[in-house]
Amino acid sequence: MNDNSPTLVSLNDAAKMTSLSRTMVNRYRSEGRFPSAIPLGDRRVAFVRSEVINWIQARIDAARSSRVAA
Repeated sequence: MNDNSPTLVSLNDAAKMTSLSRTMVNRYRSEGRFPSAIPLGDRRVAFVRSEVINWIQARIDAARSSRVAA
């Protein structure tokens, strides 16, 4: 595997990374508020790890900037 290859994480792992439930991850996905899933099979999806990390960082940045502005 190439060092630049994207790493995929399961729905369970994405939920653990974000401290969200699987239900909330799926709700955010359906609302377009979470990175898109990569379909792997009929009932299996995964997420690009770096996209989930970027989503987490964006949430942190937004929370901190709104706290500074307040």
